[in-house]
Amino acid sequence: MTPELDREIVAGEYVLGLLDGAEKEAFERQMAGDAKLDAAVARWQARLTPIDATARAIEPSTGLWRSIESGLDQAPAASQAAASQPARGARLSQWWESLWLWRGTALASLAAALLLAFALVAALDRARRQPVMVAVLLTETNVAAAVVNTFADGRVELLPLQDIAVPQGRALEIWTLWDRATGPRSVGLIDRARAVPLRLDNLPLGADQLFEITVEPAAGSPTGRPTGPIVAKGLTARRL
Repeated sequence: MTPELDREIVAGEYVLGLLDGAEKEAFERQMAGDAKLDAAVARWQARLTPIDATARAIEPSTGLWRSIESGLDQAPAASQAAASQPARGARLSQWWESLWLWRGTALASLAAALLLAFALVAALDRARRQPVMVAVLLTETNVAAAVVNTFADGRVELLPLQDIAVPQGRALEIWTLWDRATGPRSVGLIDRARAVPLRLDNLPLGADQLFEITVEPAAGSPTGRPTGPIVAKGLTARRL
């Protein structure tokens, strides 16, 4: 078990009220000087507070207190009857009332909840890293030269699939075109085929949007429009 997971488990036990006596006091002293432990307790309180808020207040019935008082009156007789049970029954009762049993059960449940939470975070992270749209840029001979991936958070990246020859003193410029009346806009400039984030800023981005790579001067196109030969191009499509 890692120190981070152990910290989360102990913090969860504290918030659930499973620590008591000297153990609780030692934990609170440790928490006072441990910012990470204090933050873990705050996270568990934030997780469990909404659950407490869902509990509906229930008024006790008029006969509840009478039942409790009657049960208290019968407690001595019940204790005598319990004392007369076989030793095996006493051992079973001790096992059932064992603090370590319930603490272990709560710890196992807490660990399972933590593992589930970590798995959920990992799944969300994987989903965040999956592109929502993809454009495969093909050469004139229909060979895939690069891929443009767009993500839900607005990130756009170009990933080369093969080496692209770049003449001395020249560079590869990446363009996007969403409207022929507006014309293509430069979104990246690289000296060689390599992965690079594209700068779309506030430019539109949608399905069937053209991306292309051209060979330009090392400082980029002097006209703001493609001037060199097209190395590869392709349209965006939504990922299934």
